[in-house]
Parts: sequence; C-alpha cells; structure tokens
Amino acid sequence: MKFHRIYVEEAALSHARFAALRKRIRFDDQVVCQRYGEIFNPTGQNFRLQKQAPSIIVALKQGQRVLPTPPGYGLGADHHFYFSHMLNCLYDCRYCFLQGMYRSANYVYFANFEDFESDIDAILDEHPGQSCFFFSGYDCDSLAMESITGFADRFLPFFAERPNAWLELRTKSVNIRPLLEREAIPNIVTAFSLNPDPVARSLEHRAPPLEARLSAAAKLAEAGWPIGLRLDPLIYFPDWEIEYKSFINQIFSSLPVDHIHSATIGSFRSPKPIFKRMESLYPEEPLFAANLQERNGSVGYRGDIGETMETRVRALVSENLGSDRIFTCSS
Repeated sequence: MKFHRIYVEEAALSHARFAALRKRIRFDDQVVCQRYGEIFNPTGQNFRLQKQAPSIIVALKQGQRVLPTPPGYGLGADHHFYFSHMLNCLYDCRYCFLQGMYRSANYVYFANFEDFESDIDAILDEHPGQSCFFFSGYDCDSLAMESITGFADRFLPFFAERPNAWLELRTKSVNIRPLLEREAIPNIVTAFSLNPDPVARSLEHRAPPLEARLSAAAKLAEAGWPIGLRLDPLIYFPDWEIEYKSFINQIFSSLPVDHIHSATIGSFRSPKPIFKRMESLYPEEPLFAANLQERNGSVGYRGDIGETMETRVRALVSENLGSDRIFTCSS
C-alpha cells in the first residue's frame, strides 16, 4: 500500500510496530509530531479531498482504550465493550458515521497493542466467570488493512487463551487469510456488514461486492469459524422489501446456519450533528434527500419506515435463524 506521507508521534518512533509498518508500506515523506491530534483534529480539513489519498498517522493510544458500548449495542453477553486499533476506514460508504464524526479522512493507527491487551485483561479480572464481548470494528474495519497493521495476527491468539472473552471482527473485507491460516477459534466472530446488491453498488464505494463477502464468509464457516451477519444499517429504497427478501434468501443459501453466531438488524440512524456533516459532504446524495426526520436529537427514517423495515427483515431472518440469535441494534 502506498501513502504520500506517514506521520508518527515522537513517542512511537522507537516502537517495534512502527518499524514493522515502515517495511510493509511505501511512502514519500515522514513527519514527526507530538500528538496525533495535531494532524487529525484541526478544523478546516477537506474530508472528501483527503479521502482520495489519505495519509497514515502512527500513534500510541493514551487514556481509556477499552470502553463500554452504547446502550442498545450488544449480543447477549454479560458485558459489552469496544476498542479501536485504528480510526477511519479503507472503504467509502455513504452512510458511514465516521465521515461525520471525524474532521480528517487520514488513518490513525495505534501501535501499542500490548496496552489494549492489558486493559482487556483488567476488565476480565473485574468480571470473573462472566462473558465479556469486545467489538473491534467500531471506528474502523477490523480486517481491511490487516496486511499493514497485523491486528488479527496479534489478537487472535490473545483471545484464544481467554475463552470468557469474545472478540468481534466487524468487516466488509474479504481478507480472511489470517483466519484460514490457523485453527478456528470458537470465541472469535467474524461479522460481515451486508446489504442488498443495489445498496452495496450505490453506497458502499470501494468495498468488495456482496457476492465476494458472502463467499469469504462461506469459506470461514467451512473452516469452522463463527460468522456474524450485520444487517445494519437497513437502507430504504423503492422495492426494498422485494430486494431484502431476495437478499436474505441469498445469505442463507450461501451460509450454513449452524455456523452463524448472530445477526443484528438496525435501520439507518445518526446523531443530528454527525448527520449534518455527512449531508454537507454529499448534498445531492439521494440517501440524505428524503424519508428522514429528526427525533430526540437523532436523524432516522420518518414515520414507521424504519420500524417496518426492521420488523419485516427480522421476520425474514427468523425463518432461517432462531430468534435468540437475532439482536436489534438501536445505537
């Protein structure tokens, strides 16, 4: 992968993971900074322009690294947490909240994996004998940049040794080699974000097509890996019900039900400030032009559109998957 520029925090210069990253990428220029926020946070950046050729910023994550998930974001474990080894994503999905949350499209790569692991162990010590689910793809795609981050290669064996700790790898990537090169780990769920082909083609720019994602999921399932179905966000469009029915049939004709760990369902929604920034980036995008309204500080589908979509898609999934494996995502 080629970058015009690599920024690095001074404290990360001597980190072994930064040295490894330099060998994995090509770049024209290196700039040292004190804190990654100097590059990532300033106002006036052009997200759309940066997205065409983002730089990478190597940093050491300070402060609270592992956080409780928002209410309504969980999979039935005793406790749910999330952590991010990167900020921003390789792909360019029009509905993604990251483009409204961050001022910069540059990638931030946190090299201090060992500190994340220490924090996860501290949480597990606080909850002995209880199941804890950790989501790794909240602020990035868990696998899309694996070739340069080595995230899965590091964390798969870590979670394999902690059976009460579950890890979700949320992804649209088909980069599944790091998993197929080892024995399946029962407490690691590779969760594929999926939408019908019309949505994938029109809104999920740069992401692998639906068929390729389902093929990757099928290979993992065949190798014994648990699979997650992330039907979130549901996107409204003409003939959505016909397309979603065909889409659900396509999923369950491609994947063995006994290897599906869970499915989550949630219609498009966004906090109002984030939505407004997303809308300003794509003022002519049909997704933001109709059928949306603000309620309680959040923007979602007007009337009962969202509820109807969630109810009907849930019913379609329930025909194939037990209801105890289906979760509604409301945040």
